[in-house]
Amino acid sequence: MAQVDHTMEHAQPAGRADRELPWTSLPPALTPLLVPHLPAVTEELLDAVRFDVPVYARPLEGLFGDSIRRGVEVALTRFLQLPGTQQSALMGDDRRVYEGLGRGEVREGRPMDALFAAYRSGARTTLRSLSRVAMDAGFEASVLIGLAESVFAYIEELSAASAEGYAMEQSERAGERDRLLDALADMLVRGHVAEDAVRTAAAAAGWPVPDRVVVVTLAADRRVGLRSRLGERALLTSRPGDVVAVVPEPSSPTGRRELERALTGRGAVIGPGRPWYAAPESLRLAVLTRDLLQREEPADAGPLWVSEHLMELVLHSERSVVEDLAAQSLAPLEDLKPGQRERLAATLLCWLEHHGQRAAMAAELNIHEQTVGYRVNQLREVFGDCLNDPKSRFELELVLRAGFR
Repeated sequence: MAQVDHTMEHAQPAGRADRELPWTSLPPALTPLLVPHLPAVTEELLDAVRFDVPVYARPLEGLFGDSIRRGVEVALTRFLQLPGTQQSALMGDDRRVYEGLGRGEVREGRPMDALFAAYRSGARTTLRSLSRVAMDAGFEASVLIGLAESVFAYIEELSAASAEGYAMEQSERAGERDRLLDALADMLVRGHVAEDAVRTAAAAAGWPVPDRVVVVTLAADRRVGLRSRLGERALLTSRPGDVVAVVPEPSSPTGRRELERALTGRGAVIGPGRPWYAAPESLRLAVLTRDLLQREEPADAGPLWVSEHLMELVLHSERSVVEDLAAQSLAPLEDLKPGQRERLAATLLCWLEHHGQRAAMAAELNIHEQTVGYRVNQLREVFGDCLNDPKSRFELELVLRAGFR
C-alpha cells in the first residue's frame, strides 16, 4: 500500500497522465551506474556553457555563480531519479529553482535567449557524457535513443519552468512600477512635498523628472487604455469621479499633436504648462476650465487646452464681477427690442474685433456693407462718445466676448 501511495504522489498533472514520458522506458539500472559520474559531468557541462554562451563566460562567482551551479546540480540529480518512473520532470522545490533562474534573467536585464541557449548546450553535453558511460556499460542502442529523448524532453520542462519564472518576475515588476508611478502622480498633484522626496520617489519608479509638466483631467470611465496611449512618461492617479495624468509638457508642435491624438475622444482637459513642483496649479486650472466651459462635444473631439481659453477662463472665473460690468457697459442697449439689441450687440463685437473695417464686418455678419454702415451709425447714436474711449471699448469687448448681450 505504501508503494501505491508513493506512485500516486508522483502522478502526472492533468493532461499528461495519458502520455508516457520517455524516461519511463529507461532501465532503472542506469541510475546507480550514472550517479558516480555526476561531478565530472557537472564540470564538463559548466565549461561547455561558458564556451557556447558568451554572457555566461564570466567566472561563476557570487550569487550568479551559485545560482548557475545549483541549477546544474539540481537538474542532473533530478534527471537521474527519473529512469523507469512516470514522475514529473520537476516538482516542488526543484521547479522553483528553474523558475528562479528565469527570474534572475529579468534581474540581469537579459532576454530568455541566453538561458535557453545554455539549456541546449547543457543538454548536448549531458547526452554526450551519459551516453558514453552507458555504451561502455554495454547498454543497447534502444537505451541510448531513449536516453536522448529523455534528455531533450527534460530540458523542455526546465525551459518551460524558467519561462514561467521570467514572466512572473516581469509581471510583478510591472505591477510594482505602476504602483510607484501612481503614488508619484498623487504626490505631484497634491503638492507641498519636499523636492528630495519627489526625486527619490521618481528614481524608485524609474521616471525622469521633467522641468515642466501639464496636468490632464478626464472622467474616471475614460481611463481604460490611457496609460498605453500616453506612454511611459505619463503618471496617472485617480480622484473621486475623475482621472488625473501628469505628462511632460510638449516641447514641439509634434509632441503637442501626439498628446492631442492620445486624448482625442476622451473628453480631456489639459492644464497649462507649469514647473513640475507647480503641478497642482495646472490641475486646478484644468478643473476650473472643465467646470466653467462645460459643453457638448462630438465623440471624436480633441482635448480642451486651457492655454487656448485663458481669456474665457478670466471672464468666467469671477462671473458676478463680469455681470456687473456688463450691466454697466451695455446699459445703452436696455431700451431696445430684443431682436434689435441682439443685432446691434453682434455688430458691436464685430466692429471692435475688426477695428471698424466694413468689408471684413460684412463678410463675417453676412450682410451688405451699407447695412454695416447703417448699424454702426445706430451704435454711435446709442453709445455716443464712449465708442471713442479706449477703456470703454475694451470693457465692451470683454463683456461681449463673455457672452453677454
